[in-house]
Amino acid sequence: MNLRIPFNRPLLAAEAFRYMQEAADGAHLSGNGPFARRCTAWLEERAGTSRALLTHSGTGALEMAALLAGIGPGDEVIMPSFTFASTANAFVLRGATPVFVDIRADTLNLDERAVPDAIGPRTRAIVPVHYAGVGCEMDDLLGLAREHGLTVIEDAAQALLATYRGRALGTLGQFGAISFHESKNIHAGEGGALLVGRESDVERAEVVHEKGTDRARFSRGEVDKYTWVDVGSSFPPSELQAAFLWSQLERADRIVEERLRLWDRYHAGLADLENTGKLRRPVIPADRRHNGHLYYVLVGSMPRDRFIAALAEVGIRAVFHYVPLHSSPAGRRYGRAPRPLPATDDASARLVRLPIWSGMSMDQIDEVTATIHRVLA
Repeated sequence: MNLRIPFNRPLLAAEAFRYMQEAADGAHLSGNGPFARRCTAWLEERAGTSRALLTHSGTGALEMAALLAGIGPGDEVIMPSFTFASTANAFVLRGATPVFVDIRADTLNLDERAVPDAIGPRTRAIVPVHYAGVGCEMDDLLGLAREHGLTVIEDAAQALLATYRGRALGTLGQFGAISFHESKNIHAGEGGALLVGRESDVERAEVVHEKGTDRARFSRGEVDKYTWVDVGSSFPPSELQAAFLWSQLERADRIVEERLRLWDRYHAGLADLENTGKLRRPVIPADRRHNGHLYYVLVGSMPRDRFIAALAEVGIRAVFHYVPLHSSPAGRRYGRAPRPLPATDDASARLVRLPIWSGMSMDQIDEVTATIHRVLA
């Protein structure tokens, strides 16, 4: 197959190698160096959070949040089944049980109406996943958390620079996890960040981040030596990764603006197919600002796999999303779903993600759109 339009093409900013060389020349290649400090300061200012800590991955950020929330054996954590394995793994590693609930049929986000029935005496946290950079119904979820004394940990892996009612996603709960994987709008190849919402959690978050030591306090001159004070792990990325990331964060607003233009072009070009019932387009509630992270359709008039194969025949790479966790081998072993999840099963069977990446042209968007029209004709 001649692949003419890939699903993703990671952006390489012009300054990336210059910044990485600068990091190398500075002879600080481990974590929490000058470029890492620039990145975390940017995140704290733009998100409006008490503290941001870079991690080696979005998965690492979720694992940090699980540690900080005190999740342990016998605990239960409510989350959607329609998400990536990392959402569940972070809590299974602490000995907890993921409790899978259904998603909304409109936004494909955690259905807040299904959460109350899943809350039990062992429930410790709710993990909303902001799918495609579109915020969950956070007011309802935060209200449930307050009522039952639960921690809210936002899986905002796809949601950098997206908002819910004017507030940055990842900052509404106690903790928020961001991903800088190469598939994301802003990337460092691999990478992530933990957003800490409460000032009272910052000191311990810094300790967990630095292998359980108070090295952060030592670096600021607050103690004359550092030592092991709590459980933790090695979460920071290298300074080379932070330098690469900084080259992306500098142009983050332009990247998101460009992706939104591409997203809007898809949305307009496929409107007639939704009107005739051949597919369904994404739904963006009026009180939310998304970030153009991905564009998906729910195919209604032909089998999903046949649709993907038809695009591949002409060199267009489209992919599905996700195998639901509740029906996966590990999900059946480590988690549970108290009720059937019809919206999750339906989305998993029908959803197709279309190509979208920084630097993609409008002509390429139009070619994908025209091909979809032909395929569904």
